[in-house]
Amino acid sequence: MSIVLSTADWFTMFVQFAALSLLSVGGAITTAPDMHRFLVDQQHWLTDEQFNASIAIAQAAPGPNVLFVALLGWNVGLNAGGMLTGFLGVLLSLAGILIPSTVLTYAAAQWGYRNRELRWVRAFKQGMAPIVVALLIATGWILASANGSSLRDWPVWLVTAVTALIVWRTRTHLLWLLGAGALLGWYGLV
Repeated sequence: MSIVLSTADWFTMFVQFAALSLLSVGGAITTAPDMHRFLVDQQHWLTDEQFNASIAIAQAAPGPNVLFVALLGWNVGLNAGGMLTGFLGVLLSLAGILIPSTVLTYAAAQWGYRNRELRWVRAFKQGMAPIVVALLIATGWILASANGSSLRDWPVWLVTAVTALIVWRTRTHLLWLLGAGALLGWYGLV
């Protein structure tokens, strides 16, 4: 895939990631659905496969969860011309996603600590938990449906539901569940 990006396009990508940074309650991964909408559906800078591969590779690699943003920027840059633009994509996407939320988090944490006894501050903190869960579910839905999954793929959805239930109700390590999913895939059951 080859695309041509102007300076305005690079600036638009930076601004998009900066705006998403302020919405990334629960981590950058919760903004993946809107990143998909922007990069794949709206701008056509990435394919579904490139988007999903960026997230899968980054999540499998050791390190911070936000690595997938760097890979998205890298892939946009590669599509726009090669290694140099790949590094530009990494720089702009990471700066966009990290700087606004870092500044806001620091300021809010300082203020929240000073006012931690206020009733509405405690209520706000408790109310954020369901929002984070909903954003993670939306991310999972986008990633699962991007490869053409449908209700005909009921074994995949069953494994997903059972895994979610196990994670929720037990202290089973996620690597065991990933291994079980890999074995089910290996034997063609999902």
